[in-house]
Amino acid sequence: MRFSYIAIEGNIGSGKTSLAQQLAQDFNGRMCLEKFADNPFLAKFYSNPRQYAFSLELYFMAERFQQMKTLTAERDMFNDFLVSDYLFVKSLLFANITLDEDENLLYRKLFDIMHPNIAQPQMIVYLHNDIDNLLRNIAKRGREYEKLIQPEYLEKIQLAYLQYFKSITKQIVLIVNTSKLNFVESKDDYNKLVALINPEFMPGTHFINP
Repeated sequence: MRFSYIAIEGNIGSGKTSLAQQLAQDFNGRMCLEKFADNPFLAKFYSNPRQYAFSLELYFMAERFQQMKTLTAERDMFNDFLVSDYLFVKSLLFANITLDEDENLLYRKLFDIMHPNIAQPQMIVYLHNDIDNLLRNIAKRGREYEKLIQPEYLEKIQLAYLQYFKSITKQIVLIVNTSKLNFVESKDDYNKLVALINPEFMPGTHFINP
């Protein structure tokens, strides 16, 4: 692997964790995987977003900060490749969607304290997929609390990521259309994605339609 740190991002149900795990396995890398199942507010949020949004987002941000600080500070003398299935900035992107104005202002202050202390990946691979495909993937994995996810929520998340990537100038961002790829079950499709992870890309955002 020609990068030391890659982040895989995407909407809910995009397959980012599956891809991060496979990359780590194939390139003997360390993994930084989001511990979403540990968040005690997640199921409560989907059933009552207004009441639990702030608790949910604050817990996620604290967990992500602690996890990424630990993993990026550790150095492995035999392996210096790290792959994560999230960006720390997703904390702010989701908060902008779920929180009201006063809560978001407080949340932003905390985010601004933490964010400068987080290492940034050299490449971000964003898995862009159709909302209908995302809903099918979500239904397939069978998490009870995710049955309440609405397409409108996924659309807001998608837009938030795409707007954010417009501002990135110092990192390589690959927005890959995966609507017709099944990289989890197809080795050929997976290899197509791996072939895109190339340091010859210039910093900035690149749209890829394999």
